[in-house]
Amino acid sequence: MAPLTADAPLRFKGEVKTEKFVCDTSTGWTCYKGGGIIIDANVSGVHVRTAEGCTMVTGDVFIGIAAEGKTVITGALERDEIEVMVWPTIVGFKNAVLTNTSLGKVVSMSDTATLSVAAAGAYPRIGKLFKVEDGYAYVQLDSPFVQTV
Repeated sequence: MAPLTADAPLRFKGEVKTEKFVCDTSTGWTCYKGGGIIIDANVSGVHVRTAEGCTMVTGDVFIGIAAEGKTVITGALERDEIEVMVWPTIVGFKNAVLTNTSLGKVVSMSDTATLSVAAAGAYPRIGKLFKVEDGYAYVQLDSPFVQTV
């Protein structure tokens, strides 16, 4: 699959927990609802950005899944915020690959529209597979989660 080009169709199990985080503006970026949000240790170390297009390094922190779309302009004041779904939210992503034989396994997001059972150093680790049902893979988010590669 390719990265998201529009908001992802998401489903949820239980209550959705969200938090707002200040956006990193060192580079411009666009994130769609359903995309991974990280703190990039190479850039800010404090503010968040989309995981799309980042090279994950040890120390990057997976924060959660974007609850809204956002476009950030390079050099803007770092006070703009994005709402992010965080632990213990269980998010259902449209997925035709994962099955219930992988329940409990670590899931990564290799781009903003592709989930896979994660290997060590995967990009980025987002949580554990909770259930697969009706074409959706439900993942209980691990956030924050410090990446190791």
